[in-house]
Amino acid sequence: MTRPAPLDSASTKAVSATGSARPEPASATTGATDATDATGANGATGTVGASGTTGTAGQRGKVFLIGAGPGASDLLTVRAVRLLAQADVVLHDALVTDEILQLCPQAKLVQVGKRCGQLSTAQAFINKQMIDWAHKCTIVVRLKGGDPMLFGRADEELRALEAAGIAVEVVPGITTALAAAAATAQPLTVRGVARSVAFFTSSTAPDEAGHTTLPNCDTLVQYMGGREAIHTAQRLLAQGRAPETPVIAIENCSRADQVIRRMTLAELEHGLSANGAPVLVMIGQAMAQRATSFGEQDLGQLADRVLARAA
Repeated sequence: MTRPAPLDSASTKAVSATGSARPEPASATTGATDATDATGANGATGTVGASGTTGTAGQRGKVFLIGAGPGASDLLTVRAVRLLAQADVVLHDALVTDEILQLCPQAKLVQVGKRCGQLSTAQAFINKQMIDWAHKCTIVVRLKGGDPMLFGRADEELRALEAAGIAVEVVPGITTALAAAAATAQPLTVRGVARSVAFFTSSTAPDEAGHTTLPNCDTLVQYMGGREAIHTAQRLLAQGRAPETPVIAIENCSRADQVIRRMTLAELEHGLSANGAPVLVMIGQAMAQRATSFGEQDLGQLADRVLARAA
């Protein structure tokens, strides 16, 4: 698939991620005086400027499934940032942070969020929204938390777009498991200790409620693991996992309100406090804290000192 041309210097000015209010969910004026040409999937051309891009009548735009990563805007790929700055409309998950949405002030924002245990947008409606917008605009972004290809229902969206004849491209993002490993300085694999890793979730399709077999790997990473903590721990203990098996639960990974908790599998059986925030649970001997390692607070203070010296 053709890589879109990079933005010109007038269009790539940095957008400050200050945590200010989310832009209004409609095309906003950016104050830019220059415009950048954009070409749609079938040759439709338009202008990217203060008012966004509109495809030529009868032509279709292109949909980009973009990974927003775990939450921090500076963990986005350069390609994702460029496309957000060019987008006409951004259909975004509920967990995408305000600071990331500030990178596309010119775009119309449409929340199509899915939250575990909460009222969510039906997948069929999301599919229809992408197709409808692709008939109206040149660049349509479907912005998903983490990586689109992991627990992101990308298969359903790709199938719908392909069936409708809409060009689509996937832009990867950092999945939360890797961001959590980095945030805790805890590798998922350790020589002689852990050589296999499994990512899993207890969420299933409506007609597959019984397909919840836990994987058998050295390191287990459970997405959306907060609500399932007790059940997961009970099943692992019943399968013979040692009660003292190390566990790390990380809430709001990479965000300002990130919380990291260390415990054992036996302690996980008592559950995790549920406040609606996204929780990832990592289980296995690879999670054992190194005797010489910095604590999370020490790592944060060290990073602050390094940044202060570089300023």
